[in-house]
Amino acid sequence: MTRIYISILAVLFSVSLFAQTKTFAGADYSQGIVFVMENNRIVWKHKAPDSNDLWILPNGNILFTTGHGVLEMTRQNDTIFHYESQSPIFACQRLKNGNTFVGECVSGRMLEISPKGKIVKEVCILPEGVKDGGFAFMRNARRLDNGHFLVAHYGDQCVKEYDTNGKVVWKLDVPGGPHSLTRLPNGHTLIAVADKDGNPRLIEVTGEGKTIWELSNADIPGKPLKFLGGFQYFSDGRFLITNWTGHVNPKDKVHLLLVDRQKNVLYSLENTPELQTMSSVYSADIPAGVASFH
Repeated sequence: MTRIYISILAVLFSVSLFAQTKTFAGADYSQGIVFVMENNRIVWKHKAPDSNDLWILPNGNILFTTGHGVLEMTRQNDTIFHYESQSPIFACQRLKNGNTFVGECVSGRMLEISPKGKIVKEVCILPEGVKDGGFAFMRNARRLDNGHFLVAHYGDQCVKEYDTNGKVVWKLDVPGGPHSLTRLPNGHTLIAVADKDGNPRLIEVTGEGKTIWELSNADIPGKPLKFLGGFQYFSDGRFLITNWTGHVNPKDKVHLLLVDRQKNVLYSLENTPELQTMSSVYSADIPAGVASFH
């Protein structure tokens, strides 16, 4: 009886987790849009060429990259924040002080921008003597609570942490090309890895660089992973992961996966006619008491 009861609870828990994926914002890189999907139907979208990073803010607005810029929009299409750049931009983040962090790829500039669009802080992370980092210099980046910058160097296949002056204080080689990343409260780093080595995966590494958890095609029937892009991690142990398929364009596309620590696939979004290639995601359905890291 106890085992049956536990099994029923597990099924109910999985159903609950499925329900929690019904409302999310996503970026479709190939279509050049960001969108909000509810119950597997797009209910809002906005032009966003080459978008790779987005957030649903606490006020319900969507913050997202637009290829060479960053926008915050309401669901009524009012523009709240706008920044444009000559450099490709793959990273944005709303900071606790209300300013916005923007990572410029080619220029290597880590920017803090006021709500009115004024640059209030700028740190360059390009190597000394380099003025153009190139299109593959970086993808996702995050400003940490201590003011440091955590950066995925896609082309050089490594992750680096820079201090407030742009000095490297931590480096980790990541074969395959890191795309997105976040620093967890325990000091570990989650990294989504692309396809340069034919092994797309999500890894959790310690401060010493040791991989303590990994999700790859070896763990999922059908080997659906092609290129891991944006992701969201929940403190209850779930991972919401986008699977970008643009390099190979398979007939059957798995756009999105919700996976737990035990590597069970709790939900997947597959072969959706409205979508081409998802590059980032942010769920609006986060259970009370569960923290989100993106």
